[in-house]
Amino acid sequence: MAYNTPQLLSMSQEDLDKLFSSSPSGEIPNGEAKGTAIIAPGTKFNSEIASLINIFVWQGKTFDAAHGTLRNRILAFGLNAIVAEVYKTPSWFDNKECIVLDYSKTSFVAEHIRDEIRQIGPGMYLGLVYWDKTKTIHFALEFPTA
Repeated sequence: MAYNTPQLLSMSQEDLDKLFSSSPSGEIPNGEAKGTAIIAPGTKFNSEIASLINIFVWQGKTFDAAHGTLRNRILAFGLNAIVAEVYKTPSWFDNKECIVLDYSKTSFVAEHIRDEIRQIGPGMYLGLVYWDKTKTIHFALEFPTA
């Protein structure tokens, strides 16, 4: 089944975790993805919170698969900042392969953050955010599809 962002925003924490665990890592993506933070899964506030974050804080990620890096697009004007290394390795969540977005060596601001993503459909990835080793929130990445 292919998923879209509104569907993910309506899912519970448990359902998002199950979807992440049952999905393949997929290929390391390339190009610009629209990002959506999933802060309050399964609540009526989730969409509103995601919209505010998207406008004022985080808009998405731009991947450079050939170099194994990405840059986050942040703030209202889409500044490309906060670099991460991108590679495949076992997930901290379930020990299955995932794509890791590792900020530990590339960002003083985000050095405690590790993201993990898996492909849940064409151009669509579901992610987990860790602060040190503590799982915090989910997020979605949506790439344009042809």
